[in-house]
Amino acid sequence: MHHTSLIAILVAGFGLAFIFGALAQRLRMSPLVGYLVAGIIAGPFTPGFVGDQTLAPQLAEIGVILLMFGVGLHFSLRDLLEVKSIAVPGAIAQILFVSLLGWGLARWFGWDNGAGLVFGLALSVASTVVVLRALEERRLLDTTRGRIAVGWLIVEDLVMVLVLVLLPALVGMLKGDGGDSVGVLAALFTTLFKVGAFIAVMLLVGRRVVPWILERVAGTGSRELFTLCVLAIALGVAFGSAELFGVSFALGAFFAGLLLNESEFSHQAANETLPLRDAFAVLFFVSVGMLFDPTILLEQPLEVIATFVIVVGGNAFAAWTVSRLLGKQHSTALLLAISLSQIGEFSFILAGLGVQLDVLPKHGQDLILAGALLSIIFNPLMMRWLDRRNAGAARRERQRADAEGVIPDTVTGHVLLVGYGRVGRELARVLHGHGVPLVVIDGEDHLVDRARADGLPTVRGNAVNESVLREAAPERAHMALLAIPNALEAGEIIATLRRLNPAMSIVARGHSDIEVKHLLDHGADAAVMAERELAHSFAEMVLATPPYRGDRHLPPAC
Repeated sequence: MHHTSLIAILVAGFGLAFIFGALAQRLRMSPLVGYLVAGIIAGPFTPGFVGDQTLAPQLAEIGVILLMFGVGLHFSLRDLLEVKSIAVPGAIAQILFVSLLGWGLARWFGWDNGAGLVFGLALSVASTVVVLRALEERRLLDTTRGRIAVGWLIVEDLVMVLVLVLLPALVGMLKGDGGDSVGVLAALFTTLFKVGAFIAVMLLVGRRVVPWILERVAGTGSRELFTLCVLAIALGVAFGSAELFGVSFALGAFFAGLLLNESEFSHQAANETLPLRDAFAVLFFVSVGMLFDPTILLEQPLEVIATFVIVVGGNAFAAWTVSRLLGKQHSTALLLAISLSQIGEFSFILAGLGVQLDVLPKHGQDLILAGALLSIIFNPLMMRWLDRRNAGAARRERQRADAEGVIPDTVTGHVLLVGYGRVGRELARVLHGHGVPLVVIDGEDHLVDRARADGLPTVRGNAVNESVLREAAPERAHMALLAIPNALEAGEIIATLRRLNPAMSIVARGHSDIEVKHLLDHGADAAVMAERELAHSFAEMVLATPPYRGDRHLPPAC
């Protein structure tokens, strides 16, 4: 006698997702649409096979854990702190605005205040999986806009963790039966204490223990053990943080990745978990489709449309408005508005808890699922529109640049500088001061504007794109300097530059021995590691002072 519930859901989920995902791709739609349709077919509301609705969400949660773990591997704590000035007020303002709209719609439906509050909160929190998938596909995770979006999601997750813990204590108050104010305050204090304790443990203990474990396992030389160790850390920290501190799996996995970011094996860990992240992320969308009852679209179309408009329009308007008020450029505000204009996993959890506590009617949960499904289908279409808009803007920018002679034909033997962040700006200042001709490439609007204000010819766009590279005349360049921190993207750029100009000298920037090897393997002539250069600078200062001054010379740093 075989117990096949798990096998059946995996076979049906992956099989149907592949068929309908390929069909959606053929129809020039996002594969996400196909995955959602696969879930509807495998769900209980359509004839034929019915998947196990208790197993599917758990498998989907694994996808969320691995996805957030991967994001943490590429997202340093410094990056998170850099975007707090917009992520914290932006996420809170969005939640308040959309919750108010949802509450108003619920009151129009005739529901009480408690149901309206839960309904509104469920419509205000974006799906982590959808946003990260969209950013990864567009190579935006390591940009300023991508870091703002991830920071925004983290704040939303923290707010929802607080709501999920406080909701049971507030049941009496939400139902109009009064409430125990002491119990509410105790629950609030307990939640804040747990979250604070979790962050403290992660930063004080995990910051040393987790990288130490990974480095010891990597030292064994076993790829299998290394992969198992990465998975054990990701899943173990996520599960342990949820059980011990009451935070979400996603948040725990994000911090686990954040800590592993400190290790020189972080990129190897990201590569090892990539196939599993992709596979289980597909199951997330399948599980969403399984929860959806399509008959609600025919029975209550006006209520579904109203919910959908609040999810898409309300979240987009709030994100765009707050971003602009906080001084962000239109392109950044537009990306945040579109990427955050859908709902997902936290909405399902909150809706289920609301129904369980008899605060939210079952009808409300159905509307939330309908709004989530429609918004997840609609979101990729909006992202494609944004891609076309950005491509058109980049094309017009290049045409304008050509018209203005940004890269004149007379410019030859120049240095091609990819990245105008902190390192790139300092590098450009030194070289430009010595009369070295420079051409800058950067994809961030404010950095492009700054480079041009500094008098440097600049190409706007991601240098991974070959057409963007060609705008900088690499065939006439003498050297290329890659000042971007992402070694994986740098490797692709180096390979393209080698093809466009084999005689060019290429120097790139790495953060570890593994990254340096990766860059050299892709064709770089040299790779600079900041920590090593700093050590050599200190050593040179020591050897330049008595009694050590003499004929001592250090070997080259790179």
